[in-house]
Amino acid sequence: MISPTKSKLRLEELHERHPGLTASLGGTFLEAASVCLNRHHGSPVNMRVVCNGSASTQSVVFPKPDGRVLNAWANDIDTTESGAYGVSLAAVEIEEKLVAVRRAETLTGADWYVAPIGTEPSDLENCFRLEVSGVDFGGQSVVDARLRQKIEQTRRGASNLPAIASVVGFKEKAIAIQRVSDEK
Repeated sequence: MISPTKSKLRLEELHERHPGLTASLGGTFLEAASVCLNRHHGSPVNMRVVCNGSASTQSVVFPKPDGRVLNAWANDIDTTESGAYGVSLAAVEIEEKLVAVRRAETLTGADWYVAPIGTEPSDLENCFRLEVSGVDFGGQSVVDARLRQKIEQTRRGASNLPAIASVVGFKEKAIAIQRVSDEK
């Protein structure tokens, strides 16, 4: 089911809404996402978001990167990963009402811990693990295949917290978000 309304995915000032991010890190994610999106599209761009089977469209406004930003983000792998962090965190904020509260440890099968907006978790009991990936080229089938890989990764993680997998397809203008069950 596609939502008739279009809302805005806010990449700017992520640190003001996500207590697990600093201003510097949020700015890094905005720069990287801008480079990734600018490779294929002009601003603004409408991205199709499929979250747990429900589809919507989100408008994304991003600054056009100048030469200095492009030079700083010349490594495609690092740029796509960091850009995907920013876009995924902004999308999970809108779609799931969850914000980053902490970076996940190695081997948890995830990148971030996210919690409901407005909570100040003193521990992680109300959190979800969020695994993020980005793909720069390919269509929806590439995004879907990567999502399946990320779902399996979260299942293998050394954590008993529930998980969410998210994949950003920059060329495809797609974001796939899926809560992960323990069932195969």
